Amino acid sequence: MLVKPKLRTVNVMQYITPLREGGSLPAIAAADDDFNYVLKFKGAGHGTKALIAELLGGEIARLLGLPVPELVFANLDEAFGRTEGDEEIQDLLQASQGLNLALHYLSGAINFDPVVTTVDALTASKIVWLDAFITNVDRTYRNTNMLIWHKELWLIDHGASFYFHHSFTNPEEHAKSPFALIKDHVLLPQASQLEQADSEFKAILDEAKISNIVNLIPDEWLNWEETQLFPTEIKKVYISFLTTRLNNSEIFIKQANDARKALI
Repeated sequence: MLVKPKLRTVNVMQYITPLREGGSLPAIAAADDDFNYVLKFKGAGHGTKALIAELLGGEIARLLGLPVPELVFANLDEAFGRTEGDEEIQDLLQASQGLNLALHYLSGAINFDPVVTTVDALTASKIVWLDAFITNVDRTYRNTNMLIWHKELWLIDHGASFYFHHSFTNPEEHAKSPFALIKDHVLLPQASQLEQADSEFKAILDEAKISNIVNLIPDEWLNWEETQLFPTEIKKVYISFLTTRLNNSEIFIKQANDARKALI
């Protein structure tokens, strides 16, 4: 029996501090379950599309057995942030009323440094495969988007994935693209077992599991001004994109292997 993934919903109780990396201004916040989270706001940057990418990328990684902090839906009350002194943050909070997304805060974690920490070939290959699959442009030497927590490697920040959805044109063409930006991936030099990663992941992923993850997207995140598609239709586009990309994984694997050969 196929178990459908679920996300808990928490209410944000306290804005603790902004994390000023990048332009989206995520924050550490406390919720009503007594845990702290890294809160991603729908009123920031690329809006709900960044949250969708974070949700899909994170839950696909989790399904594939890669370590990702728990994702939760985070509700912001309309009164939240009115007393915030920083005008920019106050505007962000007011624009993000309702349902947002948050990752469990890994207290004490440090940024992954490829000079200090060596990742084994299969793990590196699995992470490179994931990022080529979801077209994640943001796991580079400049911004690794990985943490070391309790001596283990954790993946964070998948909001720059699925870049096709910013134009939402020719999704099938994008699904069959080789993803040339994989050449900048921080773990590409170690990713010598991409075919094994592909074999293992294709034994896990299928259209039904992809559909269950895509259907986690709240309909309220899919009311886009630039398209006449209904939320159910947009979800079908994501499902088709991911299924087509999975069925044509040899295209992005070849690109990654060619880029790796050029590096080493």
